[in-house]
Amino acid sequence: MRQLLLLALVGLGAQLVDGSLGMAYGVTSTTLLLAIGTNPAAASATVHLAEIGTTLMSGAAHWKFGNVDWAVVAKIGIPGAVGAFLGATFLSNLSTEVAAPLMAIILLSLGVYVLARFTALGLPTSRLGTPLRKRFLGPLGLVAGFVDATGGGGGGPVGTPAILASGRLEPRKTIGSIDTSEFLVAVAASVGFVLGIGSAGVNYAWVAALLIGGVIAAPVAAWLVRHIPPRVLGAAVGGLIVLTNTRTLLRSDWIDAPDGIRAVFYVVISVTWAGAVAYSFSQHRRHRDGERRLVAAGQVTDHSPSDTPRRDSGATDS
Repeated sequence: MRQLLLLALVGLGAQLVDGSLGMAYGVTSTTLLLAIGTNPAAASATVHLAEIGTTLMSGAAHWKFGNVDWAVVAKIGIPGAVGAFLGATFLSNLSTEVAAPLMAIILLSLGVYVLARFTALGLPTSRLGTPLRKRFLGPLGLVAGFVDATGGGGGGPVGTPAILASGRLEPRKTIGSIDTSEFLVAVAASVGFVLGIGSAGVNYAWVAALLIGGVIAAPVAAWLVRHIPPRVLGAAVGGLIVLTNTRTLLRSDWIDAPDGIRAVFYVVISVTWAGAVAYSFSQHRRHRDGERRLVAAGQVTDHSPSDTPRRDSGATDS
């Protein structure tokens, strides 16, 4: 019972992060399952079965709060489903030991770019509203879906930073659209796992626990992403991408850094991340207050002389 309660809390926390930042549900949940000795394919299958419910609830909540661009969902979700099915089908024969560090380098680069861009410049607006092309979203969805299924998570860390870095879609809609498209990915991956390994090794009590925690958190996360300033949200997402992919690289066979070195990196990145979020928030408040002053000044100057009584007309005529 204690284990199920822990899994429910993990599902709640993971969905709260995933729904507000567009990533981390699968990675967090799968990491815990692997830590207690679950077979990798069974762990990924368990998480994706739970994600059918959590992503459905999350997508509905994001849609309710206006965080979903349905064109993006279709363009990235359908190829993502294809990639997820392929990834689930071939997981047992696929070695990701080489692919994981390469992907981490790409994602780390994107994370640094997103973190620096949103912290220093705020929300990029020069291309905001420009349609995202299918030739960009299609391959992105295919890769994200494949990585998500083979890694037990990872679709969000692939899709979210790439779309954020394009500057064409505001952060809350990027996150809402990615979260909604992951429903298709979860369904396709689950079908692939059922056909590939059957239901052996899948603990449905664990699925239910993860699902319950995620369903509770989904509407809260969708509300949060609507109210968190885009500049702050972008900095938060960028820092999360940098931290998670630095961890992947340091633990890979390519580097295999000692625990002490890892700890130093984690502390430095965490402090930098916190500073970036704090700076982004302060800049958001400064610009917001400036905009309010401009609006107030505009309202004052909009009053015509005839609308405003002149109390000292005699004094001004002299």
